[in-house]
Amino acid sequence: MSFASEASEEVPPLDLNELLAYFLKQSGPLFDQLGIKRDVCDKLVESLCSKRKDHFACDPLSTSESSSFRNDNTCDELDLRIASVLQSTGHHYEGGFWDDGQKYDVADKRHVAIVTTASLPWMTGTAVNPLFRAAYLAKSSKQYVTLMVPWLCKSDQELVYPNNMTFSSPEDQETYIRNWLEERVGFKTDFRISFYPGKFQKERRSIIPAGDTSQFIPSKEADIAILEEPEHLNWYHHGKRWTDKFNHVVGVVHTNYLEYIKREKNGAIQAFFVKHINNLVARAYCHKVLRLSGATQDLARSMICNVHGVNPKFLEVGERIAAERESGEQSMSKGAYFLGKMVWAKGYRELIDLLAKHKTDLDGFKLDVYGNGEDSVEVQSAAKKLDLNLNFHKGRDHADDSLHGYKVFVNPSISDVLCTATAEALAMGKFVVCADHPSNDFFRSFPNCLTYTTSEDFVAKVKEAMTRDPQPLTPEQRYNLSWEAATQRFMEHSELDKVLSSNGDSASTSGSSVDRRMKKSASLPNMSDIVDGGLAFAHYCFTGSELLRLSTGAVPGTLNYNKQHSVDMHLLPPQVQNPVYGW
Repeated sequence: MSFASEASEEVPPLDLNELLAYFLKQSGPLFDQLGIKRDVCDKLVESLCSKRKDHFACDPLSTSESSSFRNDNTCDELDLRIASVLQSTGHHYEGGFWDDGQKYDVADKRHVAIVTTASLPWMTGTAVNPLFRAAYLAKSSKQYVTLMVPWLCKSDQELVYPNNMTFSSPEDQETYIRNWLEERVGFKTDFRISFYPGKFQKERRSIIPAGDTSQFIPSKEADIAILEEPEHLNWYHHGKRWTDKFNHVVGVVHTNYLEYIKREKNGAIQAFFVKHINNLVARAYCHKVLRLSGATQDLARSMICNVHGVNPKFLEVGERIAAERESGEQSMSKGAYFLGKMVWAKGYRELIDLLAKHKTDLDGFKLDVYGNGEDSVEVQSAAKKLDLNLNFHKGRDHADDSLHGYKVFVNPSISDVLCTATAEALAMGKFVVCADHPSNDFFRSFPNCLTYTTSEDFVAKVKEAMTRDPQPLTPEQRYNLSWEAATQRFMEHSELDKVLSSNGDSASTSGSSVDRRMKKSASLPNMSDIVDGGLAFAHYCFTGSELLRLSTGAVPGTLNYNKQHSVDMHLLPPQVQNPVYGW
């Protein structure tokens, strides 16, 4: 205790302004949920701190030591001041109500679990992209990788998977997934595929987890989690908090849910609630959130970065077509096309409106449309009624040989977050005509990407694309579209590279730049952690009520997996918690 008394004589105690400033700073997460802009809080903190700026110099560290930890940021200086005072008293914060100290003990090789909301043969972004991510993360052999996908009972498989395809067991579906993937990446994949129980929701065309997904990952392997669509996975999550069980949790936001919901009946009201729920689950369940583009909701702890690549087969097609053009062959003899699931929200409304408005300006322009979907009858009926020059075809894989000859891909959709088909068309060396929209920001650097701002501009860009040839991709542009580049971007922006090299000390990757010897997280309680824990607890209580779940659109009976899941996946009855098939 003598150290505390000696040090306390050198460090002035905190005054009221400093305590109030720190309280406001730590209350940022609460202000976020209340809709109060963060810059208002920051200005108040700066104002309070400026009144005692001279006191920040009173540090127990020497001038030479403290200079290496200080910067001009008021918040960092306040953190250092608080930590200095607490250190001088000998106080050490041991953790609070919301903390869970029992986490995965880092071994020589780390474990990465990628949890997603869909699986092949459903050709949707959250089935395909996490699959490629698992393959390329495992390719380095620096960490164990497990991809967790939903298992649907046969009745749901019939509603979701194309061409009446069904699987009698998880093992059969895993074989199909691996064969599909290895045919495209060209190497033997070295990661594990495991299944968790899921239930298909017809109204939202989505798969909802049945039961606590986190319980299917054993604690001995619960190290790093990548949640593909963290909002979707956690809307009705009732179980272990991901950030309590895992050392580092990264969310990857794929879908602009608010845009889709606003198009529904009472969409504005629904979007209001979904916006706040999405922010809650992102804050309560993730350490870091990556948004594929600015078209997504701005979530807590999030940043924008495209961490998706294209199937290597598309880059091979692009290289082949470029070589054929150099030799004088006419590789792109067809005109323009659009490819996408035939639902209004996927750009069909925008497409029909543009073509109808400028039917005269685009006289002679023909567009082939490829797609299947719930709105196919309505879409085709609307096009026929307006006498538009659209030729409709059944949906097909974008890599199909019949599509290689097209020169222009037209994509007017503004509901996408980052359109995979746009990236694939660019990889094949085609022109892409798309809207000037945040979802297309990543593609602007490619000379073959022609963006439009008005309907008149759309006509100009279509005519430009139809009258000249696209430029061949440079090696750098091909690399930027690849999964190798996407994996590198993911490692960097998710801070996974730092986590994997830090021997499990994830705090070192997310802490402040001030004195590492003064671990703030070990020196004083963090209001942000308390708020996050409170939000997680409230969400846990809410999702534990079947009545409340159903009132917000949950699939009945998804609080636990059902008897058929138990049979298919060799699980004990749902009331008995037991690791899932494959673990």
